Amino acid sequence: MLYNRTYTNYDQDQEINNIVGKPFSFFQSLKLRGIGSSRLIIESVSNNFTEIVNDVADINYCNIELRPNGIILNVTQQLNLFSWVIPYYKLVVFDSETLSIHAGGGYIKIVKNKNYSNNKNFLKKMYELKTKYSAENNLAV
Repeated sequence: MLYNRTYTNYDQDQEINNIVGKPFSFFQSLKLRGIGSSRLIIESVSNNFTEIVNDVADINYCNIELRPNGIILNVTQQLNLFSWVIPYYKLVVFDSETLSIHAGGGYIKIVKNKNYSNNKNFLKKMYELKTKYSAENNLAV
């Protein structure tokens, strides 16, 4: 599910909350030691996401927000903010030459550089929340 979240839309926010859960509370985010990644550089995207990345030679950035039942991958394109909402049961992550996030037939590949290294603890936390969600809902990891 891809949303244009440049402007606040109450109905859209409710739909996102239904898919991946409401945002963690302030105390929960402190307990988790943060629920958002720092900036990550996008290397490539699948064909269904080409409209959300800059066509020119600009660097495309994204960040990941954790939610109780999934993640939100935010991509900025000039002044627009696009959010790819992924529930944990659809989330597949491949960690090879690039960090590749897949769901529902689409993917975004993230460059492994200094920004990636700074986010290793965050990614570990994301994997742990996905495993916890899978165990609670009797899903295969």
